[in-house]
Amino acid sequence: MNPFPIDQQVILQIRTELGIKSLAQATIRQIVHLVNRLQEMYDVQFVRTEMGVPGLPAPSLAIDAEITGLTKGAASVYPPIEGIQPLKKELSRFAQLFMNVDIAPEGCIPTVGSMQSSFLAFLVANRRDPAKDTTLFIDPGFPVHKRQPSILGMKYESFDIFEYRGDKLRAKLESYLEKGNISTFLYSNPNNPAWICFTNKELKIIGELADKNGVIVLEDLAYFGMDFRQDFGKPGLPPYQASVAHYTKNYILLFSSSKVFSYAGQRIGAMLISDQLFHTHYPNLLNYFNTDKFGNAILQDAMYCISAGTAHTPQLGFAAILKAVNDGDYDFVEVVSEYGRRAKVMKQIFVDNGFQLVYDRDEAQELADGFYFTISYPGMSGEELLSELIRFGISAITLDTTGSTRNEGLRICVSQATDERLADLESRIRLFAHAQI
Repeated sequence: MNPFPIDQQVILQIRTELGIKSLAQATIRQIVHLVNRLQEMYDVQFVRTEMGVPGLPAPSLAIDAEITGLTKGAASVYPPIEGIQPLKKELSRFAQLFMNVDIAPEGCIPTVGSMQSSFLAFLVANRRDPAKDTTLFIDPGFPVHKRQPSILGMKYESFDIFEYRGDKLRAKLESYLEKGNISTFLYSNPNNPAWICFTNKELKIIGELADKNGVIVLEDLAYFGMDFRQDFGKPGLPPYQASVAHYTKNYILLFSSSKVFSYAGQRIGAMLISDQLFHTHYPNLLNYFNTDKFGNAILQDAMYCISAGTAHTPQLGFAAILKAVNDGDYDFVEVVSEYGRRAKVMKQIFVDNGFQLVYDRDEAQELADGFYFTISYPGMSGEELLSELIRFGISAITLDTTGSTRNEGLRICVSQATDERLADLESRIRLFAHAQI
């Protein structure tokens, strides 16, 4: 029998058991646990849009490279802490071919996913100058990024870019920078959760103000090339992925294999440190590390203490993917464009049933269809909307948890929306809409 709508009292009881006091502030993992319990209880599959996990198979060439590495004994050998040379070389090539940015291989450092990259960056960059002890997050963003400076005992501030696109961004950033305490900026591009993409005008503003105020820019490129309004998948040919790297020399690019290459299970990413920053000396680092050179502090102290590098065979798999991409033998953008197709269908289902898009433009241009989009429903807060959608077998997260001021909104991830799930989504959204009449 169709269990929808699920009794709200049942959901409240499970929430109480899981310690979920507010859906507006529930973490992604809490929503996952809640939905898992409801699925088991009612023996149904939810339409899962709460968690940003890849929904495409990993490239076989990467898996083959790992298997070959294992058969040749890679599992018994520590990889160098700075990363294996083939991967460092291909990361450098990738930056040049797909971003038109030159970064020496020594500054291309494999990490245990891009989350380790940001953690390492905070650990060192926020200790360069005792007067600069605060990270500024340009929100909305990935909630866990804010947990990192918090557990390190570091400070952060944040603002939602929704009202500050284009030229308005300059004054907003300056209002924080005038305090003199900002050490790093962090934002994602394309953006999780809003799927906005910073324009070149905005990136230039960020780069110029960073240079003027001694700030290091941490640019999260977890969804590299996935602005499907243009084709960023041709090596050595424009258009290139937009990046602050064109407007400042003090940057760290946080790169991930998880979504772009569907390689999330191997926890392999990289931090790409600009040549200038890698070789810059900051005397205050000697209060924490054995060196005052930025790149060496990352590798010889921070990385060594946290994980002593990243696993050997995932580096081999990552290197194999990048080599194929760099050589033009594997079009990663064509593969992941499936997410854009799903997003277009899902957006239409929501809009046709009375929903609205929350973040919908990059200045004058409509947003791309991609890995995420944001929705609202007239007259409901994000918490109320999520509470109702769960009753109809649809999961999501509220924008409240992402630093967004748009508390009426939800983030929808398209990655698990197979065609079968899209059919379920449409039927359940119709049930939801009918219940609102």
